[in-house]
Amino acid sequence: MENQKHLFSLADDIVYLNNAYMSPSLKSVEQAGVRAVLQKNTPDVIRPNDFFTAVAQVKQLYSELIDNNDPERIAIIPSVSYGMANVVNNIKLNAGDEIILIEDQFPSNVYSWKRLASQSGATLKVIHKPETNAPGKDWNNRILEAISDKTAVLSMAHVHWADGTLFNLKEIRRKTRNHNTLFIIDGTQSVGALPLSVSVIDPDALICGAYKWLMGPYSIGLAYYGAYFDTGIPIEESWMNRLNSENFDGLTQYE
Repeated sequence: MENQKHLFSLADDIVYLNNAYMSPSLKSVEQAGVRAVLQKNTPDVIRPNDFFTAVAQVKQLYSELIDNNDPERIAIIPSVSYGMANVVNNIKLNAGDEIILIEDQFPSNVYSWKRLASQSGATLKVIHKPETNAPGKDWNNRILEAISDKTAVLSMAHVHWADGTLFNLKEIRRKTRNHNTLFIIDGTQSVGALPLSVSVIDPDALICGAYKWLMGPYSIGLAYYGAYFDTGIPIEESWMNRLNSENFDGLTQYE
């Protein structure tokens, strides 16, 4: 009974958090979810193309939203932490290299970097929010000042999830490029509400959870990976990511 009470209490907490920080889904999102469930109930009418058509449409629409001219650079992912793990697993650092994060980042954009720093001997450098009359402007300046030739990676949000600070990605990207620093963005708090052009900013990766401004469900996200990761190795070998996967008769050709 005690465990059961705990579960009910936990469920109440989750409902409270959703009401406090999230909005209900759009009716169109709800209807799309219902259609997907109903489609699963009629497997006799599901065809190979059904596995890919909607995915291609999402990648195209998302590319238009972030001003990306190559939809094949978009991956559908289950979470921001998953997208970040793909990034981190394809970066090789050495002792003496620096990873820059900002204070109180959302955990999905922290834990993988802590592991990478621990395994490689790199230094994890956190840029703290200044207690000044213009904290947003001064925080941006602190980030710019911290980037140096030792900085191998800077991973941060466009908008801070806890206090809404807006970061100047264009200036930060300019500085990271001057020092050959990888620039990774968590766009969950902004993409869909604020403009963010990957053609202008040119991040090495842009990772987004879909449940906020992208108006999607939980447990899905979208990731843009730039040219740095073209020869990377994914953290899983999905059959759907392989050439000619639409041809079910040829799946055992192992492209």
